[in-house]
Amino acid sequence: MGTLFVVSTPIGNLEDITFRAIKTLFEVDLILCEDTRRTLKLLNHYEIKKSLLSYHSYNEKKILDKIILKLKEGNNIALVTDSGTPCISDPGSLLISTAIEQDITVTPIPGPSAFLALLSVSGFPTNSFNFQGFLSPKKNKRLKILSDLSKFKGVIILYESPYRILKLIEEISQFFENCPVVIGRELTKKFEELVRGTAKELLINKDSLKIKGEYTILINNFNET
Repeated sequence: MGTLFVVSTPIGNLEDITFRAIKTLFEVDLILCEDTRRTLKLLNHYEIKKSLLSYHSYNEKKILDKIILKLKEGNNIALVTDSGTPCISDPGSLLISTAIEQDITVTPIPGPSAFLALLSVSGFPTNSFNFQGFLSPKKNKRLKILSDLSKFKGVIILYESPYRILKLIEEISQFFENCPVVIGRELTKKFEELVRGTAKELLINKDSLKIKGEYTILINNFNET
């Protein structure tokens, strides 16, 4: 049988990719990707010509059997996301768990991750953190999660779109009033921005939060009593 390679790709800067990831993408028979246009940009940069199959949260159940069959027929397949590491707030876990159940080898090709990149330059303690990714779009569920997280002593990691970032910071200020916060936007790209302060301070300077690019948010809840 073939092997399913879970390949991490750059979160912005196309040079942030491992030699092993490039080699794997050259050698596999098929690449599964969220948006073929995004993945083609990376492949063209490294002059890699491969068959692509769109794989995302809306069609993963529909094409699951097709992918498993290709693996059983001996095809090596790479799973990538638009940016970063697959399955981290991105689709892939269903395919991987099914492949494992079918005794298909699943191999990680590690690399970039937005929250790890920001955590490494946050200055926050890193011995305990809680990754939540994108919270529920429903306000009551979101507030309930934030309330529960306020009891966690460590760094809390969230993702958010530019269209809901101000609303999320307002809600963070309700539960983490005095906690240091770091927000990263366009990480590793030309216009990378890191903003630091408490949630209330960030709301005062909200013009610094531009409506572009996805945000990574870290909340340091170690020192809050």
